[in-house]
Amino acid sequence: MVVMMVTGGARSGKSAFAERSAERLGDEGVYVATAQAFDGEMKERIALHRTRRTETGFAWKTIEEPLRLPERLEAIDFDYNVYRGGNTVVLVDCLTIWLSNVLLQWEDEPDAEARCAERVDDLIRVLQRFQGTILLVTNEVGLGVVPPSRLGRLFRDAAGRMNQRVAAASRQVFLVTAGTPIELKSREFRW
Repeated sequence: MVVMMVTGGARSGKSAFAERSAERLGDEGVYVATAQAFDGEMKERIALHRTRRTETGFAWKTIEEPLRLPERLEAIDFDYNVYRGGNTVVLVDCLTIWLSNVLLQWEDEPDAEARCAERVDDLIRVLQRFQGTILLVTNEVGLGVVPPSRLGRLFRDAAGRMNQRVAAASRQVFLVTAGTPIELKSREFRW
């Protein structure tokens, strides 16, 4: 089992780094895309990612999964790692978009935060049992100003907690800034 987390800001180069890493770690890849193309700008971003993946010649299979990520990862792990026994790398891009999709389902519910936390619990359980190699791309959203809306603050806090839990479950954690990846886990302060 190899779980790697790649984090950074918007347009930091984290997805490109994760894709290059996957190409070095496996014979083929399953790209789990969590974004939904609700507008033209998002459609362009998705197309850019697809084009970049096809240009390398690495064998990617893309699966779109905006909401049921833990369940989908469990099925992928069984199919590719248990049943086939191959050297397939799974790349999830990205966890914060998945979390926002989950949160938006329940944004008006009083227990929205608890429901999101339960879904993150489900994700962590799958990661702890994952038998193959998985790379998880996420955004570091807590470095800016405090969001002015309740929903924005709820998302920022939930994303921060999710990232901490995923990092704890990961063998390696990379921070990508200005296209430069730095591995953090090996530099982690130990009490």
